[in-house]
Amino acid sequence: MITRTLVRTRTIQTLFAYYQCGDKTPTTARKELLRSFSDTYSLYMLMLDFVNELTTYAQDRITEMSQRARVTHRTFTPNRRFADNLFAKQLFENLALRRYLDEQHLTWEAGRTAVEAIYNQLTEIPFYQEYLQTEPSYEEDKKVWRKIFSDLLPDNGELLGGLEELEIALDGQNWTTDLNYALSFGVKTIKRFQEENGATQELLQMFDREDELQFAQDLLMRTIEHRDECLELIHGHLKNWTADRLAFMDVVILQTALTEIMYFPEIALEVSLNEYIELAKDYSGDKSYIFINGILNEILHDLKRQNKLLKAMTIR
Repeated sequence: MITRTLVRTRTIQTLFAYYQCGDKTPTTARKELLRSFSDTYSLYMLMLDFVNELTTYAQDRITEMSQRARVTHRTFTPNRRFADNLFAKQLFENLALRRYLDEQHLTWEAGRTAVEAIYNQLTEIPFYQEYLQTEPSYEEDKKVWRKIFSDLLPDNGELLGGLEELEIALDGQNWTTDLNYALSFGVKTIKRFQEENGATQELLQMFDREDELQFAQDLLMRTIEHRDECLELIHGHLKNWTADRLAFMDVVILQTALTEIMYFPEIALEVSLNEYIELAKDYSGDKSYIFINGILNEILHDLKRQNKLLKAMTIR
């Protein structure tokens, strides 16, 4: 689930905090990096549990309305398509999800207001109204949840507000910024579910392969280890620019990019270049990616000329 793009992003963020705070050690930085991955995975699990929260709220609404109807002697015939959703029932019973939530003490208690607000939003959406008229089926029940995860929840203000409350209550981090990322993997998980797998349906793992976790730790530690070397390369290729004028985030991105390029030979050069230029667009100044692109290409050109870079490259 944790992609290399997210690994690079978290590494840069961790390094930024590490260099800014003088009393941190590399070991502390590594622990913070690993914690950031754990928090992102916890958000993924929380969003899967949101299926149960929203379904339970729908069930409670029907119960409440039925009780009111009895008191007022009115006839009330509820549509239970959503409340009896087969996919939601299977996910609620999922052993891996229940175990993780229990072990990490994760609950939606602090975000219940958001659950109610989102349910009210859902009932007004055309695809939900159309779903209520379909014949009961597992595939239709999966389909409506894919639509909720892909159409209703991304950038949802009510949900973001709820996640802010959950971050405080559950000591989480990056949950508002990682919401759409977690939702995309929620959609992937929903697509993978098979009714016959019951409660043992597999969920996504934090890392698809063990070497991805090792890459994350190695990238962080090697960037710290080779900091002086990378800074020397950066400062040596500044033209009409002084080191003290560099944005600190630009320096961190350049250091991390150079470390990956020089000390991870198995990663294609163009992949590294593209990844860090995209990160510069997201996490640094408006024109920083142009500056970073230029500096990297000048450094790589010199390294290649000096036979210090063995991978093939294309000068931009």
